[in-house]
Amino acid sequence: MLGDRIRKLRKQKKMTLEAVAGSELTKGMLSLIENNKANPSMESLTYIARQLGVEMGDLLGEVSSEELRETLERAEKIFNIPFRNQDSLDKYSRLIELIEPHIGKLSNGYESARLMEIYSYALQNEKKPGWESLLATAADMFDQMNISSNRTTIGIFRSNIAFFEHNYHEALHILMAERREIEAKHTYIEPMARLDLDYSEAISLYAVGNSEAAIETMEKALAYSKEKRIFYLIDDLYRLAAAHAMMEGNKKEKDYYLLKLKQYGEFADHISSIYFCELFEIIELISESKEYTKALEKVEVCLSSENLLEFYTPWFILEKAKALYYLGKFEEALQSIEKVVIPDIHHPIDLSNFYLKESYQALILVELGRTDEAVNSAQKAVENFEPLLDSKMKDFSRQVFEKVSG
Repeated sequence: MLGDRIRKLRKQKKMTLEAVAGSELTKGMLSLIENNKANPSMESLTYIARQLGVEMGDLLGEVSSEELRETLERAEKIFNIPFRNQDSLDKYSRLIELIEPHIGKLSNGYESARLMEIYSYALQNEKKPGWESLLATAADMFDQMNISSNRTTIGIFRSNIAFFEHNYHEALHILMAERREIEAKHTYIEPMARLDLDYSEAISLYAVGNSEAAIETMEKALAYSKEKRIFYLIDDLYRLAAAHAMMEGNKKEKDYYLLKLKQYGEFADHISSIYFCELFEIIELISESKEYTKALEKVEVCLSSENLLEFYTPWFILEKAKALYYLGKFEEALQSIEKVVIPDIHHPIDLSNFYLKESYQALILVELGRTDEAVNSAQKAVENFEPLLDSKMKDFSRQVFEKVSG
């Protein structure tokens, strides 16, 4: 109620009743107002707001600007909890509980738009209705304030919903429509927001098999990044290009982008880039050089490293299983491959690497005399690959299926 808000703001400002009452109100009248026993005139409200140093809307509205800022600070801390952190398990439900009392009471301004944006993300992740209209409102508010970074994040979020459902063509369609709208409404797009759009566009283009357009977009992003000297997403772009080149069997292109990534990783001491290069070197040792013992030794070094990122662990375990298979250590290979858990990935390039797990498991099971299980694994691999683009990996899955079921 009005009186409660006035009292709360006064105490937040650490002001006494006398200080707020000043020369135009009595202490007793202000006390009655704060206890909701008297209704102030608009003139008195204007005076109280001036004494408190707040806007009239902070008194008349259900939530003050100061309260909004405090709520947003709390929401940002929860929203930015890393996904692998134990505290992230219920972060979206916590965000809903925190922000929901303010929805419907939000006015204009960055704090209101950002709270509505975060609340929409939380609703969508918790599979609750109503997030689309709220997110549209937040997008309109950011457009009006000409804040391109948040508006870009919303556009990419909308596209990612389809992408995470593996509807790659639909994801690209949504992203390009969002990009056109953003570029039409924002005369200036912040550099990092523009690079986010370029990166997301390149990802989607690769996902639908348009590698020529993807490379063009990627090179445009790299040139812009260097021009602005911000080097944002360079490592991600190189990884994406190298992975796609490997998937298509283009060794020259793969080696080029891996070299660029390695140089970046060493220059920036970027652990993720360094391990990505290690992973690809191991893959090459197994698939091209046939140096299985050397590959196994490198895998063990990586897996025993204290710096190894959790995300890369299943990738290295899968390569360990492959190396053990080719070395004829079938029991050990089976033990390793059964430990492989596919991480939270959605790009067809990444998925293709992990869908090979079923194919190699089939090959291992055949060697152990477990033919029926082998056929089931091989068939599962083929089914997993079916909606994905044609690639060397997809061809390999079919070859394995024919081998174990023939």
